[in-house]
Amino acid sequence: MKIGFVSLGCCKNLVDSEKMMGMLNNGRHEIVHDAKTAEMIIINTCGFINSAKEEAISTILEMARYKQEGNCKKLVVTGCLAQRYKADLEKEMPEVDAFISIAEYPRLHEIIGSMIEDDQLQVFGKCERLLSSKPWTAYLKIAEGCSNHCTYCAIPLIRGDNVSVPLEQLVEEAKRLAARGVKELVLIAQDTTKYGVDRYGKRSLIDLLKAVHEIEGFHWIRILYMYPDEIDEELLMGMTKLPKVVPYFDIPMQHGDDHMLRLMNRRGSVAEVKALVERIRELFAFPTLRTTYIVGFPQESEDAFENMIDFTKAICWDRMGAFTYSPEEDTPAYTMEGAIPEEVKEQRLAQLMELQERISYDQSQRWVGQVLEVLVESQEGLTGRYRGRAANSAPDGVDGMITFTSEREIPFGTFVEVLVTNALPHDLQGVEKVAERV
Repeated sequence: MKIGFVSLGCCKNLVDSEKMMGMLNNGRHEIVHDAKTAEMIIINTCGFINSAKEEAISTILEMARYKQEGNCKKLVVTGCLAQRYKADLEKEMPEVDAFISIAEYPRLHEIIGSMIEDDQLQVFGKCERLLSSKPWTAYLKIAEGCSNHCTYCAIPLIRGDNVSVPLEQLVEEAKRLAARGVKELVLIAQDTTKYGVDRYGKRSLIDLLKAVHEIEGFHWIRILYMYPDEIDEELLMGMTKLPKVVPYFDIPMQHGDDHMLRLMNRRGSVAEVKALVERIRELFAFPTLRTTYIVGFPQESEDAFENMIDFTKAICWDRMGAFTYSPEEDTPAYTMEGAIPEEVKEQRLAQLMELQERISYDQSQRWVGQVLEVLVESQEGLTGRYRGRAANSAPDGVDGMITFTSEREIPFGTFVEVLVTNALPHDLQGVEKVAERV
């Protein structure tokens, strides 16, 4: 059977999609990229915030048209939306043949197998992932769920508390990825810094980093989603001794005012984060600092917002993303008093992003004249310029790229040295540094 996949949401969801595709890619079924040719379409949904839910519903309706007009005979919806709203969706969307919740993933092979008359499917997560991104980069999901219980977040309701994957299992998966040619390994979880606490009784991220660092083939190892209060001295000092681990710190702050952080049930304080950032910049010559903010959380006063502005100026994040607060039912913040009007949220968001644009531009200027190692990923058809990423950019589409010229043909997925000649707020420009000939 020809099976098409649509994976929505975060890269953690993408890993689940790759596991599903691996489960189905057993020689009897073909994964296709064109939904028009698919006989079954599986949509792996996100349900984190309202915009994600809207995108998921829109995608389901779009794919449902292929059942009416095309070859598609079966439409399946999985992921966070199916986990959270399965009963309601089954009533409202009869065009979908099956809504499969995350809790049902251990039986995924049985459920889908019965729909396509295949009783030979491997168990979800036990088969080789079918990598869907660029072949030189892969994500390694080191834990499922989250135990932080931030007052705005529905993730614990959807995926449960943090459950760390056994270290030995992760090392084996990492070895398989390296053997397949993966050069950049990206460790992900809802909270990577909490890895091991539930399983080993202590923070064990540095132990995992040491283990995967020994695997031959990886050139870069990157960590995403590091909570600030759990980035301790042991982790930082350990990272300084692991050259493959890039000094990239993705720290989701969510706000820059202590009162708002407490309302959000975020641990740590603004002063502690400032001290952490200062320590990071002491230990690493060119660290990259990325964060996310929520604007317009209930009870966010003008003073609280100004504190976030001041905090942002003090830190000077290299990368920063922000979104307006989206009330999620069944979370503590959903019934919290002091809702902020939408127009105020949008005005504050615009002000914050305008500030960050200036900061990003200033931060980017430090790269001019520097030689960066760049992972080449594509080439512009009209100009012939190459596009790639340096260690300061993650592969999740949030960060910028570096565009450069070269006098030679460069295979994608290789590393080259690029002299940076110009810096924009998010992207860099340069020319390949040619080795001097003796």
